[in-house]
Amino acid sequence: CSSDLGGFNRDNRGGGFNRDNRGGNNRNNNQQRPQADIEIDAKAIQDKIRETQAKLSGGGGNNQRGKAAKARQRRERRDERAEALRREGEDNTLQVTEFVTVSELASLMDVNFTEVISKCMSLGIMVSINQRLDAEVIELVASEFGFEVQFTGLDDVEEEEEEIADDPADLVGRAPIVTIMGHVDHGKTSLLDYIRNANVVAGEAGGITQHIGAYEVTLPNGKAITFLDTPGHEAFTAMRARGAKVTDIAVIVVAADDAVMPQTKEAISHAQAANVPMIFAVNKIDKDGANPQKIYEQLSQMNLLVEEWGGKFQSQELSAKKGLNVDLLLEKILLEAELLDLKANPDKESTGTIIEASLDKGRGYVATILVQDGTLRQGDIIVSGQYFGRIKAMFNERNQRVQEAPPSTPVVILGLNGAPQAGEKFKVYADESVAKEVATKRAQILREQGLRARKHITLDEIGRRLALGNFKELNIIIKGDVDGSVEALSDSLQKLSTEEIAVRVVHKAVGQISESDVLLATASDAILIGFNVRPSAQANRLAQNEGVQIKMYSIIYNAIEEVKSAMEGMLEPKIEEKEVATVEIREVYKFDKATVAGCYVTEGKVKRDHKIRVFRDGILIYPRTEGGFAELGSLKRFKDDVKEVATNYECGLTIKNFTDIQVGDTVVAFEEEEVKRTL
Repeated sequence: CSSDLGGFNRDNRGGGFNRDNRGGNNRNNNQQRPQADIEIDAKAIQDKIRETQAKLSGGGGNNQRGKAAKARQRRERRDERAEALRREGEDNTLQVTEFVTVSELASLMDVNFTEVISKCMSLGIMVSINQRLDAEVIELVASEFGFEVQFTGLDDVEEEEEEIADDPADLVGRAPIVTIMGHVDHGKTSLLDYIRNANVVAGEAGGITQHIGAYEVTLPNGKAITFLDTPGHEAFTAMRARGAKVTDIAVIVVAADDAVMPQTKEAISHAQAANVPMIFAVNKIDKDGANPQKIYEQLSQMNLLVEEWGGKFQSQELSAKKGLNVDLLLEKILLEAELLDLKANPDKESTGTIIEASLDKGRGYVATILVQDGTLRQGDIIVSGQYFGRIKAMFNERNQRVQEAPPSTPVVILGLNGAPQAGEKFKVYADESVAKEVATKRAQILREQGLRARKHITLDEIGRRLALGNFKELNIIIKGDVDGSVEALSDSLQKLSTEEIAVRVVHKAVGQISESDVLLATASDAILIGFNVRPSAQANRLAQNEGVQIKMYSIIYNAIEEVKSAMEGMLEPKIEEKEVATVEIREVYKFDKATVAGCYVTEGKVKRDHKIRVFRDGILIYPRTEGGFAELGSLKRFKDDVKEVATNYECGLTIKNFTDIQVGDTVVAFEEEEVKRTL
């Protein structure tokens, strides 16, 4: 509509017909034509407005909700957005992501890219046509051309296809996804073991779960439940939050002989944040000192009332070791699932979430994924984050090959070209080239952001480090067996940073420790930490030659503790002053060059090189500077210079640069000693 408007305005402006008006005889004819024009245009505008309103209200004339209607609506909405963007462009606002290239920026501003390059040069920035610009430069250049800039995040760029509403007829029931959460050592894995009739606990180092496990369990009545087992240790906050996001029901395990612990509270808050219904499993009721009522009372203080106490949360007392009442818990889970009425469409292209990803020496990158919608088949092309690939093989959790995975199924897949971050969504694409394009675009933007984030150190930060004077950095490279553990370890170590020592994770990745990791450690002066992985033979040799320290751990606590003690070793020792002698002044002899004090050592032993302070009636006289000390000019017994004088002996001393000594003053001698500091 704007172009039409512009059109007839332009005629009016140009005065084409006005110019004719001067003629006089055909004045009337000519004046009627533009009038009609104006009326037509006004009508067209009204129609356009009506049409737009209809589109926005989602009607569009017909109300059928089929896929075609949905697709058309999406297309119209996209056109609307493009139109709005164009209008905003005329409104001099550019919607850009950070790191757009020079050519993209030029086309957005509708100028030639050479103009943008020359503007950058005049600002003292040398750029090429495909170079990506950061936020500051984009703002500068845009303002030179008279545009405002509005930045949209990476997430807004990711072409999130809007969900195509499924036809209710296509939907079929799916198994509930249940996440088991709770404090460390309250029996989450034991409970799952009993349900699965398998022994996983024995396989975990230190009996601590450090990986998310996904298992599908078929109950005797033929119904299936998918369980996610999350770690309870505090380092795994991110993993628990992810577990809460993908799940339908959260089972919070609390030990009856313990209490509601910090991680229990955190698990509850994750579940509440994700709006997930909770069931409380009070475990270890077979132990002495088990008191389930105490647990319910503590939960009630958090505004969580179980059904026994007249609330809405289901709870079940059980013993995972003995298998007591576990069947009742499963019934309650199924009841909760029935209320949720969980359905999915198995016929569409699959989407879901990555639960864990790792690098296997023989099989390449292996990802444990949870299919949430659609059916995943071998040979499908999937994209997750910046990685993509064709599925070469799929296995269930018992390591048996499967050809397809319906909704709510956890499977292990091979074929991705990298290890995506746990918690990342995945999507199946029909066209490999589209998948590759999406993945490479994301990779490029992530790489740009990474480079920028690494390069920037703010002036404030530099100022702070200079002010501290003894600022230190502990560089760390982390390699782990699975992505979740790497992330948890990296988060926990970075939390150890203090005012004086920053822990900086230079690089973190999945897989064994390679030569390139060792070289990076040499260059950045970093410690290499391997979590459940070991270095290759070449990497080991190189590390020995280069003197790079490689530490290997299998329990996350130990890694955190050792890094903490390494940091304590880096701290500057604290200097403490210790009183070592007290000397009483009994006589004062004034000579031309010096004032000599005749003294008596009442406590300790005074040495010639001790730092001293002079007190009069318990008040400091010299030196008056904060933290300052005076020095002895000389120390004598009779006529001889001596190095030290012990208790109950007399001596003569002079004090450098101080002559106002009086009888009755006290000279206190100090020694400085270094004390090792702790964090």
